[in-house]
Amino acid sequence: MSSEDPYIRRRTIAAALAGFCAFLSFYAPQPLLPLLAAEFRTSVAAISLVITASTLAVAGVAPLAGMLADRWGRKHVIVPSALLLAIPSALAASSHTVGQLIFWRFLVGVFTPGVSVVISAYINEEWQEGVGSALGAYVAGTVLGGFSGRFLAGLIAGRFSWRTALLSLAILNAAGGLGVWLWLPQGRRFRRELSGAATLQAMGRHLKNPRLAATYSVGFCVLFSMLATFTYVNFYLAAPPFGLSTAALGTLFVVYLAGAAATLVAGRWIDRRGHRFVLVIAFSGSIAGILLTLVPSLPLILVGLALCCTGVFAAQSASTGYIGIVAKDARAAAVGLYVMFYYIGGSFGAAVPGRFWVQGGWPACVALIAGVQVLIIVLAALFWQPGKRGTAFPQAVE
Repeated sequence: MSSEDPYIRRRTIAAALAGFCAFLSFYAPQPLLPLLAAEFRTSVAAISLVITASTLAVAGVAPLAGMLADRWGRKHVIVPSALLLAIPSALAASSHTVGQLIFWRFLVGVFTPGVSVVISAYINEEWQEGVGSALGAYVAGTVLGGFSGRFLAGLIAGRFSWRTALLSLAILNAAGGLGVWLWLPQGRRFRRELSGAATLQAMGRHLKNPRLAATYSVGFCVLFSMLATFTYVNFYLAAPPFGLSTAALGTLFVVYLAGAAATLVAGRWIDRRGHRFVLVIAFSGSIAGILLTLVPSLPLILVGLALCCTGVFAAQSASTGYIGIVAKDARAAAVGLYVMFYYIGGSFGAAVPGRFWVQGGWPACVALIAGVQVLIIVLAALFWQPGKRGTAFPQAVE
């Protein structure tokens, strides 16, 4: 056992580092959006495409990344993706038009699934014991990466410039990618799975399953509400009467740490009370949180955002775990579909509220977000059934 300890520690650190790299730059522009809108003299709806481009790319590439990893091996997809992430992340800092920035951000989304989707399969294959600890390390890495990217982007942009912020994060991405390359062992238990045609057939079966289709709709709504909240709240708090700086907006994302803690509690409650119960309670709290942001008090808004984060993270644990119950075969294909719908929802969540913002500002966005979260509760109540906990397929809310 002791001879295996360095190997186990190394691959666990590598899994956490992979999660960190995948989301370090992915949402980093969120606290910069008001600054970018002013820099490029464009509208709120137009600058939100900087986020939409990345999530839409992930939605399209995620199933392909899974199929490539099934044929080539996990590490052969994870490592190149982790290293290549740094290139468009750095080139985004050289953008002179909104179109250029959106293009580079799209490429960030193209390379992200090669890490975020495939590492889950790697962990489930390679760990005979301690899978929970490895998954916990990976999820912790994704949360820390997502928080660090937003926090550092706001901090560096406030002191220097948004270009310096994006370039600095790209350098960190490159260093992290090298760490994954050096420390992630080659898979010992990998075997080729379904062919491309068989995978597509399995996806067709999953889409015809009403309970899985409802779960995919839940995933769509989960990231929709998360990105709608944490994209447009920046514009709300950057304007009077709050007038928060770019650096201050970056610190808002400390509420993500509350969401990370919620995933641990949610797992225990899912074991005791079931997935549907946890999701309904989680989004009831999230609805209360988003409504609380309408109170013109910064401390109460922060509490509301923490409730939103906590609810969404807990609901994500419930929805991804439920796939393991409903999908009786071809579970990797089932997860691939979930990831696709999840990020399509995020793409809509980053773009659609822009129209509501133009018409009614933050209150209109809140009405939209609360309505979507009510829809999630209705879907779970109608289509989900109580059941035992399924196989873990972690997908971070990022």
